[in-house]
Amino acid sequence: MSLGPFAMTAFTSTSFESQILTPTPGSPAANGFRMPAEWEPHTATWLTWPRPEGISFPDGYEPIPDMWARMAKELSVGEEVHINVFSPDHEPRIRKALADAGVEVGHRVYLHPFPGHEPWCRDHGPIFIKRDSDKALTIVDWGYNAWGGKYPPYDLDDVIPQHVAKLLSLPFIAPGIVMEGGSIEPNGAGTLLTTEACLLNPNRNPHLTKTQIEQYLCDYLGIRKVLWLGDGIVGDDTDGHIDDLTRFVGESTVVTVVEEDPEDENYELLQENLRRLKGMTTADGTPLRVVELPMPGAIERDDQRLPASYANFYIGNEVVLLPTYRDSKNDKRAAEILAELFPTRRIASIDGMDLIWGLGSFHCVTQQQPAP
Repeated sequence: MSLGPFAMTAFTSTSFESQILTPTPGSPAANGFRMPAEWEPHTATWLTWPRPEGISFPDGYEPIPDMWARMAKELSVGEEVHINVFSPDHEPRIRKALADAGVEVGHRVYLHPFPGHEPWCRDHGPIFIKRDSDKALTIVDWGYNAWGGKYPPYDLDDVIPQHVAKLLSLPFIAPGIVMEGGSIEPNGAGTLLTTEACLLNPNRNPHLTKTQIEQYLCDYLGIRKVLWLGDGIVGDDTDGHIDDLTRFVGESTVVTVVEEDPEDENYELLQENLRRLKGMTTADGTPLRVVELPMPGAIERDDQRLPASYANFYIGNEVVLLPTYRDSKNDKRAAEILAELFPTRRIASIDGMDLIWGLGSFHCVTQQQPAP
């Protein structure tokens, strides 16, 4: 399904907040579609199983399948889990890892022959939009270029949304620009957080202005106001994804990571993002309520600073998957803060040290399918 190119609506943007956006006639948003918030009910979570031949976990793949099996087990309590599998040769090992974790394939957990070179389903997976009036779902198939062409090949990953659309008998819309799921954070009610470092990076869409990018978010995701933060954390190879920084946990409430050590290289850039957030309002004019999350102590491997962040949690129907980093004080604080914000969900604190070697965590590898 293609709606064709849209004419861009011209307006003047402020430094850190767009003006209120109006959808282009004929766009998905003009037809009533929006991207739901992550905490809204899911039918399923999508994962892409990592390959031992992949490049994401050099000399560190051995514990990784157990992480995917653990995610499937935790999430399947409250929703279906659909897993993209690279090839039939990989399937026996996947089934064994799931069985060893007590997960039965075919009972709320399903495998699909949709190959992806790497496992970062948040960025290459389908983005679902929903129309509340008739419960219709559509998939937005953004272009995917492995974070500015850093890690070819990525051709198989780029078409996964189309495989999912065909499986589910859903229409899909291809806007024709690059956009990763980890770079955008919607509140489900017309407001979206993102970063200048990522969305304005010329390795994504060099032909687009900031105003044009905002209009795409409006037209395809139902966004009426875009809130712009600055830089991402040190070590983030995505050029500053928002899901390592700041997350909506309610329509006007965000959690944002803050570094307490003034000597840490993340300190000032996170302070700048905090300053911006404290002056921002949602599309309906409500000031943001800003809840601070700690950062774990600096984690390095092979002389490389890793982008460890408690903001990279994933909100399932019944559980919040929270990465921990063997930092007893801050691991506990992060879990306590999220428990207060999600009183009806269980907080599953899971050691994320092996996963962060791939430069991502639980939010990076999951993609929600909203309930109709």
